[in-house]
Amino acid sequence: MNVKVEEHLVNYDNKEVYGTLYYPGDNEKHGAVILSHGYNGCGNDFVNECKALAEEGYVAYAYDFCGGSTRSRSSLETTEMTIFTEEADLLAVFEDISSLSMVDPSRIYLMGGSQGGLVTTLATEELQEKVAAMALYYPALNIPDDWRNTFKNEEDIPEKNEFWGMELGKEFFTSIRDFHTFDSIGSYKGNVLIVYGDQDPIVPSGAMDKAVDAYENIDLVVLEGEGHGFSPEGGKEAINKVIDFIKAN
Repeated sequence: MNVKVEEHLVNYDNKEVYGTLYYPGDNEKHGAVILSHGYNGCGNDFVNECKALAEEGYVAYAYDFCGGSTRSRSSLETTEMTIFTEEADLLAVFEDISSLSMVDPSRIYLMGGSQGGLVTTLATEELQEKVAAMALYYPALNIPDDWRNTFKNEEDIPEKNEFWGMELGKEFFTSIRDFHTFDSIGSYKGNVLIVYGDQDPIVPSGAMDKAVDAYENIDLVVLEGEGHGFSPEGGKEAINKVIDFIKAN
């Protein structure tokens, strides 16, 4: 398959989302996969997945969340990012990718990792049947609970807080203070795949158990010996699982 790669920008609400489009070099319409990175990551984290998907005949788009990383090439400072600004980014990206002439809008799949996995679940709640299926790597559905435990009272939240090499603004924490993930996800009736490592130190297995209970049509694949971020071998197995899943949907 002749795979083409090009930069693709999405503009909305005076913001610019930077991303990279991978697609088969023909004149046909294809299913599309939108890939959303994790905390302090970027679209380039999904290069292997995008290449593999394009070689299988899909359009793949991986992008940088606005303010989502110290490496982000999109708008906003990291202190302006919240879970919900990232959700807005993904919804805008979905609308844009849906409109591309090379894309079959009835076959758009969402894929996300870690924090991008959480954001993907939220966007899917909004989009519902417009999403053909959803695939997640170790989705960090526990983020709101973790930060409630860190900052017991709202007055404990600083104006800025550095976490894992990135500075966050106060709104990141206040916006999720009263947000409970499992009260807000699970209404999506399409098929869901989660690929998770049994040695993940960031996302507890209990969160995956809750996800299995929340969704009507879900498959949880647990990779032995893998953590939060897969090894090269685990990454190959994970993308193969995703490709098989997308082909079946």
